[in-house]
Amino acid sequence: MTWRVSADIGGTFTDLVAIGPGGALRTKKVSSSVGDYGRAIVEGLGELFAECGIAPDQVEEVLHATTVASNAILEHKGARTGLITTQGFRDVLEIRTLRMPRLYDLRWEKPAPLVPRHLRLGVTERVNHRGEVETPLDEAEAVTAVEALLAEGVAAIAVCLLHSYANPAHERRLGEIIAARAPGLPVSLSVDVLPEMKEYERTSTTVINAYLGPILGRYLTALSGDLREAGLAAPLLLMQSSGGLMPAAEAARLPVHVVESGPAAGVIGVQMLARRIGLPNAISFDMGGTTAKAGVIENGEVTRAGEYSVGGGIMVGSRLLSGAGYQLKVPAIDLAEVGAGGGSVIWLDAAGAPQVGPESAGAHPGPVCYGKGNMQPTVTDANVALGYLNPVALVGGALPIDAAASRAAIADRIAAPLGLSVEEAAHGAHLIAASNMIRAIKAVTSERGRDPRAFALVAFGGNGPLFAAGMARALGMTRVVVPPSAGVFSAVGLLASDVEVHLSRSWRRFAQGLDPAALETAASALAEEARARLATQGFPPARIQVRRASTLRYQGQSFELAVPMEAGDTPDAVAERYGAEHERTYGHRAGAGEPVEFVTLQAVGTGLPERDRMPDRLSPHAVTPAVPARAAYFGRALGWLETRVLSRDALAAPAPGPAIIEEYDCTCLVPPGATAALDHFNNIVIDLQGDS
Repeated sequence: MTWRVSADIGGTFTDLVAIGPGGALRTKKVSSSVGDYGRAIVEGLGELFAECGIAPDQVEEVLHATTVASNAILEHKGARTGLITTQGFRDVLEIRTLRMPRLYDLRWEKPAPLVPRHLRLGVTERVNHRGEVETPLDEAEAVTAVEALLAEGVAAIAVCLLHSYANPAHERRLGEIIAARAPGLPVSLSVDVLPEMKEYERTSTTVINAYLGPILGRYLTALSGDLREAGLAAPLLLMQSSGGLMPAAEAARLPVHVVESGPAAGVIGVQMLARRIGLPNAISFDMGGTTAKAGVIENGEVTRAGEYSVGGGIMVGSRLLSGAGYQLKVPAIDLAEVGAGGGSVIWLDAAGAPQVGPESAGAHPGPVCYGKGNMQPTVTDANVALGYLNPVALVGGALPIDAAASRAAIADRIAAPLGLSVEEAAHGAHLIAASNMIRAIKAVTSERGRDPRAFALVAFGGNGPLFAAGMARALGMTRVVVPPSAGVFSAVGLLASDVEVHLSRSWRRFAQGLDPAALETAASALAEEARARLATQGFPPARIQVRRASTLRYQGQSFELAVPMEAGDTPDAVAERYGAEHERTYGHRAGAGEPVEFVTLQAVGTGLPERDRMPDRLSPHAVTPAVPARAAYFGRALGWLETRVLSRDALAAPAPGPAIIEEYDCTCLVPPGATAALDHFNNIVIDLQGDS
């Protein structure tokens, strides 16, 4: 009997899941070990194996989603990095683009470059956009630049030369010079990281790759060693920001692809779930202890973005605000994220208005009810005070709760200054948190030309099912789905993911009059490269699938849209597909005579498993016994209502709200007027059709 295990690190908890034959799920939640994230994984898996009788040699693969890379950027704790670029272009990293997240905020400042100016050096060379060498590389100057950076003690070097995507010769030669003088030093060449046009985006992405390489490399080396010492010899695979898996060694070489690995796993899980239950359109809503994330599955496919930013002090779901943080031009699942989670602090601003987040109490000290020294109430404390959460203990009894402390903190810090009762103040905080998260959902739906009412809301994370029905009601949605093991569902999503390779190349051609053979030749070459890379990972040709795509724009536009391509597609057919996507996204399209330009060609190779990764039904191992009903507060109009507390299996017959479903890893709230029942996949489905 073999098992597959996954580990998803969050800001508050580390979620561990093992899946065995027949869909048996074994789960474990442990506090994240900040500063040494791998320790919580190894120790938590040891506890899980002991509880469930799993031997380490029964595990065939270990899947991992980590925040190590994103935290290194957010906390500016990456490697000391040097940058070599074309003479005169070293300040591209600092100049950035003209986009700003706060147009009228005179106090907003760009985040400091990850490479300070004295570690950014230029060399004499010039290649034009057609790949023609106008000025040869001055190798003596290149040697001097490399030696200067080595003298500064850099731990990694990024190389990004002008138009190297069109001709990589000079970058390759610089890589050889660095390797000769510093064998083993991590080097990131832009032609390996991002062989595309757009100088700032390419430079920023390459620098981030170099900045993260040593950090993630050390982390993965240590984690792999600790897993082997624990008897786990199975291969370690990491979740990419795009939703596919990659081997740990490849992740250490190209860490830019795993910066947003944690949030991506949950969306892939929702895609798997939606396909299993015949749900073409779904919104993925993941609310944990620190943040909440929303993504979209449309017509069975995940919506992806070609670039995104990390850090910069902006934590808001609106796509209208951009330019903050550090730019990464790599494929990623299109997510909107807000600083709202169970640990989000409730506070009063200078005007006395209540606010929720983005500051979080995290795992330590955690909410007031954890009894670890925090005195500032959080969203979890509000939900305890409202009767939504178990007033005695969470996580199957492993986490004692002091409900009186939650009520006292809300009374002292929020209710008394506002002249409200404790329940009114707590309910207000609950609604504010919900409204913050609704902004994230709107960012990936209405701001993208999609009507959320045409989607089902799939809610997971430790707190998602608690808020989902109220948020869906506010958005006019009628269906909420809460999957099995919802509190650790991102880790379940890891188990549903496949190994993927994402490739892209700049390829600027106008579609009008383009030879179809030229398009097919270029697209086929990229697809074959994707096949070759998967073949090196042990996948035979029969288990390799490649999807093609391209990004296009109207002449004169600065931004592109991606559209799928099939083998043999003509340029005119792809251009027509682009026009339809432009109209769907922006509400209009140009006339038939408007020139359409190909910008990049893309290929996504997928390594298919020998057998289906997920069973027809998921079966969590623990069933929480029903406990006595308790009073829960549903606002001034309804007040306190006696609310049944049920286990998931009690929903074999439909149950009307109000009801609370308590499980090991999360709590689900069914409001008055709604009905909850189980479907064939063991999901809780909340019907809001008759909800008022």
